[in-house]
Amino acid sequence: MGPGRLLLPILTLGSAALAQDQFQSRCQNFAAKVDFPNVKVNLVNYVAGGTNASLADNVKSCDQTSQPVSADLCRVALAVATSNASEITLEAWFPRDYNGRFLSTGNGGLGGCIQYTDLAYTTGLGFATVGANNGHNGTSGEPFYKAPEVLEDFVYRSVHTGVVVGKQLTKLFYDEGFDKSYYLGCSTGGRQGMKLAQDFPDELDGIVAGAPAFNWNGLLSFSGQLYPITGPEGSATFLSVDKWSLVHDEIVRQCDDLDGAKDGIIEDPDFCHPNVTTILCKSGSASDKCLTAAQVNTVHQILSPLLSTNGSLIYPRMQPGSEVFAAPIVYTGEPFAYSSDWWKYVVYSDPNWDPTTWNVKDAEAALKQNPYNIATWNADLSALRDAGTKLLTYHGLQDQLISSENSKLYYHRLQETMGLKPNQLDEFYRFFQISGMAHCSEGDGACGIGNLAEGFSGSTDPEDNVLMAMVQWVEEGIPPETVRGARFTDGAGSPVEYHRKHCRYPRRNVFKGPGNYTDENAWECI
Repeated sequence: MGPGRLLLPILTLGSAALAQDQFQSRCQNFAAKVDFPNVKVNLVNYVAGGTNASLADNVKSCDQTSQPVSADLCRVALAVATSNASEITLEAWFPRDYNGRFLSTGNGGLGGCIQYTDLAYTTGLGFATVGANNGHNGTSGEPFYKAPEVLEDFVYRSVHTGVVVGKQLTKLFYDEGFDKSYYLGCSTGGRQGMKLAQDFPDELDGIVAGAPAFNWNGLLSFSGQLYPITGPEGSATFLSVDKWSLVHDEIVRQCDDLDGAKDGIIEDPDFCHPNVTTILCKSGSASDKCLTAAQVNTVHQILSPLLSTNGSLIYPRMQPGSEVFAAPIVYTGEPFAYSSDWWKYVVYSDPNWDPTTWNVKDAEAALKQNPYNIATWNADLSALRDAGTKLLTYHGLQDQLISSENSKLYYHRLQETMGLKPNQLDEFYRFFQISGMAHCSEGDGACGIGNLAEGFSGSTDPEDNVLMAMVQWVEEGIPPETVRGARFTDGAGSPVEYHRKHCRYPRRNVFKGPGNYTDENAWECI
């Protein structure tokens, strides 16, 4: 009896080792199997879980030389020609513990960096995942200069090609192919997700698009106007980081308890219309604890929508509550790099254009040009609905780079264009406001929703993980009613202080009690 009891564990260990050997062998031999038009294999490597994937060839501005991985995987890097004058670098990561699902990831900013953290995060969850460099390398917009094919890749063709080729590769690598296909991205990646939803509605089963940078020309115009509003450091209109902290404290004082709870978080900025003349310095005085009239005007301009010369809306206001996150990034007294590059290398094709001269007529020039419909602002998702594809968007209400007001604007445009009530939109499109979340991650509140590694609480329960909520919606027909976020004590991976269930728009969260605001059951979506 004793020897017989030992036999099963020994056989199990041997089978596991054999399976791992088979996986490694499949990986090592995969390059010879790839024979697609316009596709060249650059490398195929087996990467063991618990080690780092080397990114030695990654360009300096992408600021990453290695990527920790948690799962055994096969890493495939390819060059895919998209025209006679352009190509994308595409990576496909195939996990050994595969869940039968394909997933594409997006990019950030001006988008020439593969989001390796997203590849590692999602392969760790079992997805066969692809990511591309958006048709150029690095974070600058300079590759767009007089290069329309490269620009076209950035606007839509890179992410679309990545989905098409990625699916082919997944079918080639795994005998079982894939059952369902998904997309996960934030910021520029959110815009790419919306582009797939609008222009390629039947290619994926589920799309998760966070803080989308759609209404692109309006967004960069809003960023472009910030320097003319604040002026350079030292000017009368400029606010230091400390002064912006003072502004933030006053805005929170005025708006924090509008939701019924004093927790340092503005739960719904729709109800927050701050007037910072309350901290105006007394006549003739100056202090670190007050603002001059010029500085008050600066704050009020940033918290106002950007209008065209004829008074039409170009972009909504920056939502109040994001000040401490925005100050060191976009209220710096220098032109915002992405906006500057867009007008230099795309709108005017003039590398010598001076971004300090930006005015609303420059915004109007960009809106009129709109190459390859980069605006991504089509408010008719009938084809997406008819294809059965599900779309989930979320936006942090402390976002310092892309105002959450813009996502709400899209929701209402969608309602008007399609003539649908919220419960009808809910059938295929759901939008969640994430209070206490900054740009895609971090923030003062329960911002850990599983949308990326920095927001992963360790739970793959659909209630706690927005990606797995999409999987449940697609595969089981159970849509998410709320998105439950975790408030970490000290960033992702640290203990969870409390949870909060974020409401699907247009519902909003109010504190009903009893108990403390940290009790998720003391809140109600109304």
